[in-house]
Amino acid sequence: MYERGVAATSLDDVLVASGTGKSQMYHYFADKADLVIAVIEHQRDSVLNAQPELARVGSVEGITAWADAVVRQHTAKGGPFACPLGSLAAELKNDATFRPVVDAAFRRWEQPLADGLTAMQTRGDLAVNADPSRLAAMLVAALQGGMLLGRIAGDVAPLRDLLDAAVSRVAELRAK
Repeated sequence: MYERGVAATSLDDVLVASGTGKSQMYHYFADKADLVIAVIEHQRDSVLNAQPELARVGSVEGITAWADAVVRQHTAKGGPFACPLGSLAAELKNDATFRPVVDAAFRRWEQPLADGLTAMQTRGDLAVNADPSRLAAMLVAALQGGMLLGRIAGDVAPLRDLLDAAVSRVAELRAK
């Protein structure tokens, strides 16, 4: 599904790729919709596991380290890379069954950032009028937009520039 997309991947394709039989698959998944939900959740977990810096985003320096690590991942040979969640979001945006699952995956991605920003605010390091949830959404949106534009350009610069701008906005909101 990651390579071909959800619509172009049949259950038979999944069976062949996984080397399993129908009875095994239907033991775990009632239908293709259940399988797609599992794929979304797996991709969410893969994205989060690839960003261990999210555990240390309780400061502007920590957020900067996270953003720098994301950019480094995308400077590797073959990068910038597509985001598996972003790809699923683009394909499934109009599907009422999957849109809430993809949205929840993005909210889960934003949560460590929001938690770190909230911790900063609690310590007095972030302005009281700053909204940690909105800032977290902005950071992930900058990452997504940067990845998309980077893929189109074949250059990591848009990703780096958008993340730098988003982190700069957080830095501007430091408590004075």
